[in-house]
Amino acid sequence: MSSTKCSQCRRAGQKLFLRGEKCQGPKCPLLKRKYVPGQHGPTQRGGSKTAYGKQLREKQSAKQLYGLREKQFVRYVEEATRKTGNTGDLLLSALESRLDNTVYRTGLTPSRAGARQVVNHGHITVNGKKVDIPSYKVKIGEEISLTESSKKKPLFAEIIERLSKVEAPAWLNVEPKNIKAKILNTPSLENPPFSVKAIIEFYSR
Repeated sequence: MSSTKCSQCRRAGQKLFLRGEKCQGPKCPLLKRKYVPGQHGPTQRGGSKTAYGKQLREKQSAKQLYGLREKQFVRYVEEATRKTGNTGDLLLSALESRLDNTVYRTGLTPSRAGARQVVNHGHITVNGKKVDIPSYKVKIGEEISLTESSKKKPLFAEIIERLSKVEAPAWLNVEPKNIKAKILNTPSLENPPFSVKAIIEFYSR
C-alpha cells in the first residue's frame, strides 16, 4: 500500500503527503525518482502533454490527496457548480470541510488516511458528540476533539506535543493543552497542489 501511495505522488509530479511524516523526510521516493512510475517513467517525465491529459492528472491528484473515489469527487464538483459564487473556491471549501480533512489539519494525525481511520473508529467528537462519518461537513463554531477514552489510549500518548508543533490554517484554532480545535471561518485552501481550474474544465467537457 505504501508503494502505491508513493506512486501516486510520482504520477502527480509532486508530494501529496499521503504517507504523513515520511513525506517530510529525506527517504521520500519522489526525491530520488522525479518521474512517473512504470517501465517508461524516466523517459516520460510529466506524462501526457495534451490539455485533456493535464486536466485528468490534476483531477487525479485532487482525488488522491483527499482519498476520494470518483463518485464522491464528482458529487463535490457538481454541488460546487450548482451554487452561486466562484466554483473553484466552493469546491476547495467543500473538500477542506470534510471531518477527516479537518482532523488532519488539526494535527491529530499525520495523514488524511490516518484521520479517516481515527474518525471511522469513533475517536472523534464534534461539539462533544461522537461522529464517525469522515465526510461530515464541519461548520463555523464547531469544536473538534478526541473522546475522553481515546485521550488515554497509547495511540495518542504524545498528542499534546504533536498539536503544539502544528501550523494550522487560519480557519482553524488549535488548543494543544485541551486537545481540541475550533472552526473559526469557512474552511479554505490557499495555493492548492493541483489546478482547480483544470478540474472544473475537465468536468465541463
